[in-house]
Amino acid sequence: MTPSQILLRSSWQTVNIGDIAHTPGLLWLLEKYLPDVELTLWPNNVGDGVEPMLRKAFPKVRLVKGHLNAGGRPDTEALRTAFEEADFFLHGSGPSVVARKEMDAWRRQTGKPYGVFGVTVGEVDDFIRDLLSGAEFVFCRDSISLAFLRDQGVRPGVLEFGPDGAFGTHLRNEPRAIEYLTKHGLEEGKFLCAIPRLRYSPYHEIHNRPPTETDLERATVSARHVEEDLSKLRCAVTAWVRKTGWPALVCPEMTYEVEVAKKWVVDPLPADVREKVVWKDSYWLPDEAVSVYSHARALISCEMHSPIMATAAGTPAIYVRQPSDTSKGQMWRDIGLSPWIFEIEETRGEDLAAALLEIHRNYPEALKRTNQAMAFVQDKQERAFSVLARVLG
Repeated sequence: MTPSQILLRSSWQTVNIGDIAHTPGLLWLLEKYLPDVELTLWPNNVGDGVEPMLRKAFPKVRLVKGHLNAGGRPDTEALRTAFEEADFFLHGSGPSVVARKEMDAWRRQTGKPYGVFGVTVGEVDDFIRDLLSGAEFVFCRDSISLAFLRDQGVRPGVLEFGPDGAFGTHLRNEPRAIEYLTKHGLEEGKFLCAIPRLRYSPYHEIHNRPPTETDLERATVSARHVEEDLSKLRCAVTAWVRKTGWPALVCPEMTYEVEVAKKWVVDPLPADVREKVVWKDSYWLPDEAVSVYSHARALISCEMHSPIMATAAGTPAIYVRQPSDTSKGQMWRDIGLSPWIFEIEETRGEDLAAALLEIHRNYPEALKRTNQAMAFVQDKQERAFSVLARVLG
């Protein structure tokens, strides 16, 4: 019997380890729950060392490159073949229906089924409503998106909660992580990871392009709030170092956060704290990051995906949400981690410090909460892939 084939559209960008992690997380889950299915990845971007990382971790997965031409058709032979041979189009996790054009091209040109896994959706027009209603399933990674789609009359075969694909990330680079931790004196289970963020990611700077009016407006918002926001993270780091006597690693989830971490978190710290804080002075890939997170005592982050990856690795994680972020942060409440999500404008630095120190003081309970959250996630993952298995027959 010929095995079914899935064409996965994912890998949106490489400047964010969370966006990178969507793909290996989903590939790992597909191989776990559908081991007999043949997988083809159609990435948007696998540069900056991501492609060799994926090929090493998933040697059986085919990788096809290409785009849609002006007529909306695949522009490479490999992609045309994938359209012909694949039985199902799977849209990976993301901040929206990122691959709406590609998914629409698939349904129009092949007539074969498609589905969406682990997305946030905040806007619906007639095109999106029709596209998603034609899907076999749409799994939203947060309950706000789920309620919104139902309210907007989106009616796919199955419309349910389904965790972000990054929860499936099992990548590790232990040698690189251990080398780094040893070099900087970070002992197993005796350090904190802290990740900063601006209100808006400065993509014009990241991609070295002229700023648009929107870019400039967002940069103004970020500049207005950066000290207020990150002073709260500094407060938490300071309390951690002084109360536990253990160090903290301030590290990035996105490329631009390397410098943000130094300027707004590390450098302004009191001298007695700063000497026990390590600044990660370079970007990294999720395999190294997840390995480091797995050795930490706890993690606190203004980004969403580092807490996801830390939780999947068994490390308690606090998420500090900014109002400029999407509704994806709701997933922390959805999976049972409400005590560990803080809305930054409603939170004092002392509140973050207290939550971190409570995790430290009652660590068995923190691990229990983390494990319970992952058990819930895994139950939802199993449900989602049972739906996909049924569609594939």
